[in-house]
Amino acid sequence: MIRFLSLVASTALFVSVAAGAQSQFSGTGRAKDGDSLMVGDKEVRLVGIDAPELGQTCQRDGQNWACGAAAKDLLISLMRGKTVFCSQTGTDQYRRVLAQCVAGTTDLNRTMVASGYAVAFRRYSTDYVSAEDSAKVNKRGLWSGNFTMPSEYRHASQPPAQVKRAPERRSGRASSNDWAGRAQANCTIKGNRNRRGQWIYHVPGMPYYDQTRAEELFCSEAEAAAAGYRRAIVR
Repeated sequence: MIRFLSLVASTALFVSVAAGAQSQFSGTGRAKDGDSLMVGDKEVRLVGIDAPELGQTCQRDGQNWACGAAAKDLLISLMRGKTVFCSQTGTDQYRRVLAQCVAGTTDLNRTMVASGYAVAFRRYSTDYVSAEDSAKVNKRGLWSGNFTMPSEYRHASQPPAQVKRAPERRSGRASSNDWAGRAQANCTIKGNRNRRGQWIYHVPGMPYYDQTRAEELFCSEAEAAAAGYRRAIVR
């Protein structure tokens, strides 16, 4: 009986160690953008943070700057000459490994947020909110000017989903998806629905207004709000 219990305990310990080994990995890090990288042959998404998209620009001192490329450059510099160690927490919809990673003694997830080149991805984790607060107060990175949240930028850049609409009631005003009528009336506020089901409107002059594909056009913000849209968040 004692030998049996000893065997069970040894087996359990082996399984526990093996499971831990499967969630830990290391290698040379190669940045893809500010929050994703290759570690060996694994594609990794730094969990709990969200960096600007590679082609995204931000505003500072009245000028656009390539914040997405700058975030990638920072991640490259943090890993240069160091072995990257990662702890897997799961996988995402694109089958990338979600992980917390360090390069040498540098916590990559936290440092990207604390430096202001990524934000805390609150939808998935609140681990880096304090790091974001520090970057915001000290105006580091993205917080030195204005920017669109990376998640909002991605959704604004996606092709609009096809939405079936009920027939419009006849009135003297062109309906919100009557493009010709709205253009003649100088109705230029763009309504767009993202994949999360959020209805967002963009006003001329806002960042990424030109990249947003309108599904509806509105003549005023009040009209857009009445149709169920909210104003795009710009920071």
